[in-house]
Amino acid sequence: MTPKQNDFLRRALQIDFGISLVCTFALIAASVPLAELSGLPHMLVLGTGLVFVPFLILLGWVLHRPTLPRQGVRMVIGLNVAWAVGTIIFLASGIVSPTVYGYVLIAGIGVAVAVFAEMEIVGLRRVVVSG
Repeated sequence: MTPKQNDFLRRALQIDFGISLVCTFALIAASVPLAELSGLPHMLVLGTGLVFVPFLILLGWVLHRPTLPRQGVRMVIGLNVAWAVGTIIFLASGIVSPTVYGYVLIAGIGVAVAVFAEMEIVGLRRVVVSG
């Protein structure tokens, strides 16, 4: 992938990284108040934040390559799609009974992750088509 070809893809990955970093920090640093507000168990909120850490490491590694590695990008996309689908399954399962704020938190993160996946898929297709 040449730098010109992957500008959109790199930007999409950077946005994913930035917002995921903020969410990770919030979920870890404010896990107690977020748990109380959302009606979710504290360890679930904290654990969710901690799950983001390896993802951020992968995404950071992909972004710091001079040429974006296709397999790394595909892995990021796959994890994002899995997270978005998992969010739907989790909400539909009835395992927890979140408050309205909890539903907004869970659904908001799920929708954001789905949007990131779509942007990254579009960016990767542009590179594949042109490259």
